[in-house]
Amino acid sequence: MSSLAPFRVLLPLIASVVLVACAGTGAPKDRVPSPVAETVTAPAPAIADVPTAADADAADVPAPPDTGEVIDALDDAARVAGDAAPANGTPTDAELDYAALYGEPVYDPIYDPTLPEAAQMPRSYDPWEPLNRKVFAFNSAVDRGFAKPLAKVYAKVVPRPVRLGVTNFFSNLGQPVSALNALLQGRPLAAGQSLGRFVVNSTLGIGGIFDPATDAEIPNQSADFGQTMGVWGWRDSRYLELPLFGPRTLRDGFGLVGDAPLSPLRQVGDDPWRYGLQGLQLVDLRTRLFAVDSMREGATDEYALIRDAWMQRRAYQIESVRRTDRDDHEAGLPDYLYDDDAMPTVPVDVMPIIPLSPSN
Repeated sequence: MSSLAPFRVLLPLIASVVLVACAGTGAPKDRVPSPVAETVTAPAPAIADVPTAADADAADVPAPPDTGEVIDALDDAARVAGDAAPANGTPTDAELDYAALYGEPVYDPIYDPTLPEAAQMPRSYDPWEPLNRKVFAFNSAVDRGFAKPLAKVYAKVVPRPVRLGVTNFFSNLGQPVSALNALLQGRPLAAGQSLGRFVVNSTLGIGGIFDPATDAEIPNQSADFGQTMGVWGWRDSRYLELPLFGPRTLRDGFGLVGDAPLSPLRQVGDDPWRYGLQGLQLVDLRTRLFAVDSMREGATDEYALIRDAWMQRRAYQIESVRRTDRDDHEAGLPDYLYDDDAMPTVPVDVMPIIPLSPSN
């Protein structure tokens, strides 16, 4: 009996091992497989093996949304957004309710009668454009090769206070022409102001070198016979580029003939003095164009830029005089559009020869 004692101890252990081995042959279906085994032995799922909505419900996994339900939800969202915001200017329901409650018209952002009409940009009438472009190319070559370098030397050598006095002097010489043309345009107040500036600056301003008239708040008026003819009715005139003297219209070209006899500078009998003063006025004029040089050089079509800007400013000057009471510039254009420094042009004073002019 003592020889069987060890077997009595090992018998329960052996029985347990046998039971575990037998149980391993039939693994339950809900057993979690080994990741390594699944990676090696699991076959690729076929299209038919993709979980369906029923399978997802069975596995407690949310089913993918139905396509029809998504479309319906998007339509509902778009309908709500359409009610909240106007489409193409259509009033919202809230705006309609407010108008019905308070008896006010519904605001229409597309058409508002309180807003001014859209600005109509005047078109440049330029039937002579091929010829004008050739003249413009000639003027540009002369400007870049002679006038602009000379003006740069003048601005570098001559101090600014002296250059300002030169500008004041030549501006003062143009006041008699402005006074007469303002009177012809039916603006007696403007004519009196131009004449008053000429008297004050010629006396207290030492020949116009200084500008005490501005300190006395006497406005600086600018008018010429080309503008006068525009006020009289010659409104539309073709563009004309004059050799050496730049942009004009055919109307303004004839206007030079009317302004020439009134030019004080052209009354100087000594030719050397007159030519010297005319040359100085041209150089002074070119220095005042430095401000627009960068704009001109950056333009894709410099000719069209200068033509359109000059024609637009000229048309505004004429229309403003015609539509106002002829004496109130505040009711018309801003002051800078009347200021010759906005886009100065070569004045009649510096032209040595004016066709049909009695002063030649």
